[in-house]
Amino acid sequence: MADSNFDGVVERLGAALGEIVKGDPAPFQALFAKNDEVTLANPFGGVSRGWDNVTTTVAKAAAIYRDGEVISLENQATAVVGDLAYVVLIERFRVRVAGRADLDDVALRTTNIYRREGNEWLLVHRQADPRVGEQTPESVVQ
Repeated sequence: MADSNFDGVVERLGAALGEIVKGDPAPFQALFAKNDEVTLANPFGGVSRGWDNVTTTVAKAAAIYRDGEVISLENQATAVVGDLAYVVLIERFRVRVAGRADLDDVALRTTNIYRREGNEWLLVHRQADPRVGEQTPESVVQ
């Protein structure tokens, strides 16, 4: 299901991802709604809730990345229903992680939930993890 007002959301996310993998958190932070209900489950663990906590978590993630570039955003599913929408992506990028000398390939499975606020679609929840491929049943045991 498509909504012409939703067009461009994935491109905006990709552009912001392109900046965060270079160490700049600001464009990615700007994707989020500015309220206490917004949440982020980033690939480094935990769940942040509220604008202040989410932007702090995004800044910490940006500090881990350097010299990156986005390789692809593979859209797995998109739906728009009224003022809510979601996009499920596989995000692939090359980046230096945590001061490593070499560029590494990174792939994240993400779910991005948006709410329309005025004429703008803003993230209200993002979940990202590196579990892109199939996992063994034992992989869920802690």
